[in-house]
Amino acid sequence: MKHKIEKNTVQETLVIPLYSRKLCTELYPNLFQDETAVRLIDQIDYDFSEVEKNSHSLMQRFGSLEVAMRQYDLAFEVRDYLKDHPNAAVVNLGCGLDGTGRSCDNGSCKIYNLDLPDVIAVRNELLPAGEREENIPCNLNDTEWFSQIDASGGAVFFASGVFYYFLTEQVKALVQKMADAFPGGVLVFDAANRTAVKMIAKTWLKSAKIRDVGAYFAVSDAPKEIGAWDSRLQVSSRGYMLGYNDLKDPSVSRFFRFLARVGDGVMKMQIVRIKFVGR
Repeated sequence: MKHKIEKNTVQETLVIPLYSRKLCTELYPNLFQDETAVRLIDQIDYDFSEVEKNSHSLMQRFGSLEVAMRQYDLAFEVRDYLKDHPNAAVVNLGCGLDGTGRSCDNGSCKIYNLDLPDVIAVRNELLPAGEREENIPCNLNDTEWFSQIDASGGAVFFASGVFYYFLTEQVKALVQKMADAFPGGVLVFDAANRTAVKMIAKTWLKSAKIRDVGAYFAVSDAPKEIGAWDSRLQVSSRGYMLGYNDLKDPSVSRFFRFLARVGDGVMKMQIVRIKFVGR
């Protein structure tokens, strides 16, 4: 039986990024593959007609390319960390129905998927935890979840499209607490500058009743701005559209490559990597 998801519910917010990952897989098969998304879309009872109609627009397709590159980049960073820490904890912060942890599984790491309780309830139905995997219901800002992560073999944390919804002070506090709890660990996530965050905000401002966009997390020069938060943070960043892949694939038009340059350059769309080091 298919899992029914109603319109205008928190659970609906899981469907749109999932559909984007399915669309990415179809449009850019050489760049991105998410068989989990393709399979899950078939298991969900939801009216996709509006999303499917929008999927033919140029900007929606570029948006799908953005999603593809973001997941590609984060998976690259996770696999890179696992090369030197094969038994590490791989922690997906704000996981939704994303299967990146599993796609990076090396056979010995431990996978943790964290999100709000009602999201994890859906995940447990559609993506029940496998071997060496745990789905943890929590609020990321309530750091009690730290105690559930076995970081004895190291830890790599990643967040996809999550911190745009956090106040800058919340991100700073979380990062500093993680530096305390997980020395030697790494956190990777996507970020953008204030201009880009204002554009992103237009899609959720009304529903979230947010007025002061300026308080929400945005960054232009990550090493300088985030590095200043704490001496234990070793910060680097790379453009997330072209920083890991030159996009010289036949499936990507010249126009989209131009937009990718604008995204990385003007909007400072980037993957931020923070290593937690000792003082």
